[in-house]
Amino acid sequence: MQEIKEYIEQHKPRFLEELFALLRFPSVSADPKYKGDVLKTAEFVASKLAEAGADLVEVCPTAGYPIVYGEKLIDSSLPTVLVYGHYDVQPPDPLELWDTPPFEPTVRDGKIFARGACDDKGQFYMHIKAFETMMSTQQLPCNIKFMIEGEEEVGSDNLGQFVKDNKARLQADVVLISDTSMISMENPSLETGLRGLAYMEVEVVGPNRDLHSGVYGGAVANPATILCQMIASLHDENNHVTIPGFYDGVIELSDAEKQALNAAPFDLDEYKKDLAVDDVWGEKGYSTLERTGTRPTLEVNGIWGGYTGPGAKTVLPSKAEAKISMRLVPGQDWQRISDLFKNHFESIAPKSVKVKVTAHHGGMPYVTPVDSVAFKAAFKAIEESFGKAPVPTRGGGSIPIVALFEQELNIKTVLMGFGLDSDNLHSPNEKYDIYNYYKGIETIPLFFKHFADLSK
Repeated sequence: MQEIKEYIEQHKPRFLEELFALLRFPSVSADPKYKGDVLKTAEFVASKLAEAGADLVEVCPTAGYPIVYGEKLIDSSLPTVLVYGHYDVQPPDPLELWDTPPFEPTVRDGKIFARGACDDKGQFYMHIKAFETMMSTQQLPCNIKFMIEGEEEVGSDNLGQFVKDNKARLQADVVLISDTSMISMENPSLETGLRGLAYMEVEVVGPNRDLHSGVYGGAVANPATILCQMIASLHDENNHVTIPGFYDGVIELSDAEKQALNAAPFDLDEYKKDLAVDDVWGEKGYSTLERTGTRPTLEVNGIWGGYTGPGAKTVLPSKAEAKISMRLVPGQDWQRISDLFKNHFESIAPKSVKVKVTAHHGGMPYVTPVDSVAFKAAFKAIEESFGKAPVPTRGGGSIPIVALFEQELNIKTVLMGFGLDSDNLHSPNEKYDIYNYYKGIETIPLFFKHFADLSK
């Protein structure tokens, strides 16, 4: 592997500049005003796959944003790795909280600050550069396919159909994804699962227009107040979710699994200090690591209604709205949970208001088998690269399409991410350590080497 290390070292400045170029595209899939930029990003990714050595590269249209597909098939007798990633990013708002412009990558203290730096441009681009490195040093030991989509941040609505329509093209022995985190570079980890997701939007409507709060206040229901009361009722005094049937089927961890999970390096005081909070909050009876990786949750992602401009306006708003997401664990079906939420939220509304509930998108939870050849290859790759065995962990985030890969393609997924939980994903000042970026490029070829060897 010495040639690979030397090639990476020689080309580090170019690898970084190419990532900066990718980060400058404001590929926000949630906002139609960025459509042109999202499409340009897909073309950029396709061009870099071709330059890296892919024999076939296509920008495949969908009903939404295109999927970039690429492949290098060197020998049908060798195993095939399907690399998945996404080139779309979260909206940068609120812009005023960024220290530097979100789409102008800036390096501070060895970290790249930009929207998408870690989620997921920096991480999927590691695979393209690792692929280039293996090709240029003639050390690609497996067939490789790439599927880089542009709608992950809005639920991957069209990727499922693409997968169903292209089963033969996408056949592989494992899906490899870098869109997750490690505990730290000093304590590397390897995620063994992801939570699912159910994303909802609710609207509470009262009078047919905004009203004077002095004339009508106290006599007409205030939708903002009612919405707050309804949301507050979704948790009990122990912070359990109160939706009937919400926990039905949840697969609890065994005592051994709990012990292993809580053995991971974790400093609660540092955790609170990093977030500037005096205490943590969550479901009674579970540790912070259990709450963030193995327990279902319900969170308000946004809430608004009435007057929010400068100064005062004494108004009783005619409606109030909120966005709510639920992270799900094995044993929960996102569509069933969406239905349970809708039925419950509508049932607790008083007659003084009308309620509308919209289910946006979701995905199933996923657990990867730790006894598979692919997981063992990832474990060995990280151990060799970092000089320390990785700690198995559960990820708190969601990649909605992962469960579909197994359902439609009958292949498992390995989650080999190099981000950090402190990288401000989905927040202002998102960042990615340059060290992590290069470390990923160095580690990925080791995965391919070990996967090829263990597959013999």
